[in-house]
Amino acid sequence: MASLSKAGAALNALREDLAGDVFAPGDFGYDEARAVYNGMIDRRPGVIAQCVDEADVVRSVRFARELDLPVAVRGGGHSVAGSALNDGGVVVDLRHMRGTTVDPAAEAIRVGGGATMSDLDGATQPYGLATTGGRASTIGVGGFVLGGGTGWLDRSCGLAVDNLLGVELVTADGSRVHASADENPELFWALHGGGGNFGIATALTLALHELPEFSIALVLYLPEAGPEVVRTYRELITAAPVEASGGILYLTGPPAEFVPPHLVGTLVCGALLAYAGAEEDMRKLAEPLLALPHETEVVTEIPYADFQTMFDDPPGLRNHWSVEFTADAPDDFVDAFCDRARSMPVPTETQHMLFPQGGAIADGPREYPVPYRDARWAVHPFAAWEDPADDERAVQWVRDVRAAVRPWSTGAVHLNFIGDEGADRVIAGLGAKNAQRLVRVKRRYDPDNVFRFNHNIRPA
Repeated sequence: MASLSKAGAALNALREDLAGDVFAPGDFGYDEARAVYNGMIDRRPGVIAQCVDEADVVRSVRFARELDLPVAVRGGGHSVAGSALNDGGVVVDLRHMRGTTVDPAAEAIRVGGGATMSDLDGATQPYGLATTGGRASTIGVGGFVLGGGTGWLDRSCGLAVDNLLGVELVTADGSRVHASADENPELFWALHGGGGNFGIATALTLALHELPEFSIALVLYLPEAGPEVVRTYRELITAAPVEASGGILYLTGPPAEFVPPHLVGTLVCGALLAYAGAEEDMRKLAEPLLALPHETEVVTEIPYADFQTMFDDPPGLRNHWSVEFTADAPDDFVDAFCDRARSMPVPTETQHMLFPQGGAIADGPREYPVPYRDARWAVHPFAAWEDPADDERAVQWVRDVRAAVRPWSTGAVHLNFIGDEGADRVIAGLGAKNAQRLVRVKRRYDPDNVFRFNHNIRPA
């Protein structure tokens, strides 16, 4: 650790040299700059460098190395583990680096490392193009993609990493590196699920797909109908084309126009059919769900970018999430999944979700460190609440969900969906053989483990 005089001089130099803003404890705006999506995270970095370009990122990394400080990277700040922050180290904040460039002829987009899904979807929608993004508009593109990336379009477009064409990276020694299939291919492989372990992604290039139309059916039922709804959805999606996706969502009835007053603030079961195509075709698919007794429905064509905002939660709520993948969804699994909804914290923003996989996910490249590709279903307990007094019951509910469905679990993990659940779960999110290979890549690009505020791959 550097002396106080050296640290002070280096900080003054960084303030002078950086085109963006620099915040340290005590500075006006520091507390706002360190706030992240998960309200349970309260960390106090030594320096927050809000970079505006790649040169700023290089300066910030070199500043951190000069003072022997670890580095956290902030894109969307959406990680449930709070990986965008550290205590006493340097945060490289990319939120000002949100530029997008669409090449419609090549069906590709280049996005800045701080871009969110709203930036990505807003840029591609005018061209009738899209790619797999997170299930909320506020999620950061960089962390989402490098962590694997599953969303509403994954059954038709593949996982986000399946669409990754190139990454511009600043490594732990402040070097600029480009990774693609032809340039630094081993690093490029590692970035397909290895997360932020190898450097700071200042820009990513992603493949796009034609999406001229998008439509949804959201049907809400009383919670006791849940088992029949899930079984109906299971049969529907198993036979559906890859354009169909969505999921089952137990949630607190929101105060929305389409929700009857008697459901607001109470537990409801929702079936969502998201369809990369026309409303007419989607309606035919949704018929079995609409035939079940239900309380309300929304069946409509909707711009995909608008739909992406539908499940946005306000920042600052307390969050705890996890995931289990299953190879199938037999009736006893359905009963166990639905039974866990009874103890779900209500009223909160908590959601108890079951997502279908298959399609382009299963048919995608086999070589990347995304071991959940072969699973058919993902159980995603997503607890979000306001009152710290609810911490224990919310966290315990997530654990109870995992325990209830574990008999059917494949053991694989999607690291974007979990917080700090231990080294074994990190390996389960990479695959044991992949983890060994990733360690070798880590040793080459970050031998001192500068980038360790993530689902960490240790270099030794």
